[in-house]
Amino acid sequence: MGKLKEFDITFTNNKVVYSPGESISGSVKITTGTSLQYKAIKVNCLGSCGVSNKMNDMSWTLEEQYFSSTLSVADKGTLAAGEHSFPFQFLIPVAAPTSFEGPFGKIVYRVRAIIDTPRFSKDYKAQRPFYLLNLLNLNQVPNIEQPSYAVTTKRFSYLLVKTGTLMMKACSDQRGYTPGQIIRLATEIHNKSGKGTGCVLASLIQKVTYKTKRAVFDLRTIAEVEGAGVKAGKHAEWREQIIVPPLPQSGLAGCSLIEIDYFIQVSLKSPETVVTLPIYIGNIAVNLIPSRPIPNPGPEGVTPSAPPAEEDLEEVLGAGGSVNEEIPTKSHSQQDQSGQPPTMSPSAFSYAPGVDFPPSQRHANDTSTPLFCVSTGATIPFFTEGNATPVPTSCPLILPPEYSTWDFTHEPPPTYEESCSSNNSSFNNSRPQE
Repeated sequence: MGKLKEFDITFTNNKVVYSPGESISGSVKITTGTSLQYKAIKVNCLGSCGVSNKMNDMSWTLEEQYFSSTLSVADKGTLAAGEHSFPFQFLIPVAAPTSFEGPFGKIVYRVRAIIDTPRFSKDYKAQRPFYLLNLLNLNQVPNIEQPSYAVTTKRFSYLLVKTGTLMMKACSDQRGYTPGQIIRLATEIHNKSGKGTGCVLASLIQKVTYKTKRAVFDLRTIAEVEGAGVKAGKHAEWREQIIVPPLPQSGLAGCSLIEIDYFIQVSLKSPETVVTLPIYIGNIAVNLIPSRPIPNPGPEGVTPSAPPAEEDLEEVLGAGGSVNEEIPTKSHSQQDQSGQPPTMSPSAFSYAPGVDFPPSQRHANDTSTPLFCVSTGATIPFFTEGNATPVPTSCPLILPPEYSTWDFTHEPPPTYEESCSSNNSSFNNSRPQE
């Protein structure tokens, strides 16, 4: 660095995760071997978002800025040889969105320091990122405690001349979850045909929309569980659960270029049938009465996205409509090597500094489990022990690497509002091709 031995930015208490409306403070540390003339020493705090149509392309197609504040910590003068420290402090706007990093766009925050030197001399620059967590309180989402429900019917032909009817209903215990919580899923399949179905698959899917001139939809399967098929003429029920892994929050409020949606997709490969259950992922859990049982999937709850006609229901359900067999689970993406469902302490997840699970959800004896501040972005986990301030880690990506990219010509999965307000979801009629 020439005359500079050290040029660095440090945050107070080494804090790296902040909340909107909070102040960020620290100091610029400069160590010189010889005297250094300067015109000004400035510190800038910036929050911005950029999106692109190309993966990992830093030449953003569209950008938006949330704030940019510049502070002059020293005017024209000379830095003597030795150590120097210049304090700074900025206020983060209350409307700034949560940090996020994806393959087609980023919401980033950083503090940059510049030593502006005289003409023909080299300017010096240093920067340090920080991360913002704008908490999503699920209790502020209307009807979040209600089950998410969907039902569809499928008429299909087999053996060239025979026709069968199938109805599939799926229901989650509620619509909103936080990392570490369990999604309880109930599915009923009425196979009114002489042909057995293929395996049933339930997937937790994330859809990230990058709103460029040609919108890009990034779909990722976060977790999957597979059940056996339903025999001919049988009415079967399948109950499973999915643990919500560390994920960025739904929506990204305050950002107009990136939007995140989550939904549960329950599907059959044969005959090709699919329903979607839109859900929210947030930071503050839904306040529910303890031990509330999961409701049976039925017409109660939200309006189904593709309800069958009354005569179809009567034909498929029959007179009794009782469940006469259970669907066994064949595989689960969250199972460990022993084949058992994973056991995960809620204390393994922490939403942000100062935000914790209710005591009823915490294991009193579990004090050694590492905590993760997981909602600051799709690829930025933070590690802390006890009440210490989280610091960046070398953990792998939070999301699995397998994902598919969609151009705007494909039909994206519905948003939460679209699924609840539409009686004919186009996603029920088309599925992504792998």
